[in-house]
Amino acid sequence: MSIPPIPAPVPVPPLPPAPEALHAELRTLIAASRQRVAGAVNAELTRLYWAVGDRLAREVLGGERAGYGRQLVKRLGEQLAQEFGRGFEARNLHRMVQFAQAFPDHGIVSTLSTQLSWSHFVEVLAVRAPAARQFYAEKDGITVAEYWTELPPKAELESRLHQMLVEARERLAQRGVLLERFNE
Repeated sequence: MSIPPIPAPVPVPPLPPAPEALHAELRTLIAASRQRVAGAVNAELTRLYWAVGDRLAREVLGGERAGYGRQLVKRLGEQLAQEFGRGFEARNLHRMVQFAQAFPDHGIVSTLSTQLSWSHFVEVLAVRAPAARQFYAEKDGITVAEYWTELPPKAELESRLHQMLVEARERLAQRGVLLERFNE
């Protein structure tokens, strides 16, 4: 009885000259793609939140039905949260209404939603003065995303805004322009 011969090893194709470089390139491609996907999802969610808030503000909370509307939003929040998760609880629905009311122009929201995350909008909404919110959303056609990747805390936003308003008021006063409604 003879022992069969051991087969010759199958040749393994050679690795690229620099596997570390290839690995790094692939990691970069994957990370960039994930970031674009996350940005697209966030933009769509932000547009959804605006649409929900706009619809609730116009159809449910406006006019003479405001008391009834608050109860309806509470009930809708319970139902939607069961179906779609905590992001649609009544508290968040009210935040969506606030968002739609603070930024009534859908075109601006659509543009900003590709540059700002929902959490950025939530931080901007926390700033009480409408002029301040608008300033932080858009300044001279340049969106906040172009000069902040992360918004500072609300207190810092309001402090910066106050300082900028004081400086603007002083510059306008030098030109003879008085601001009657400075403290809005």
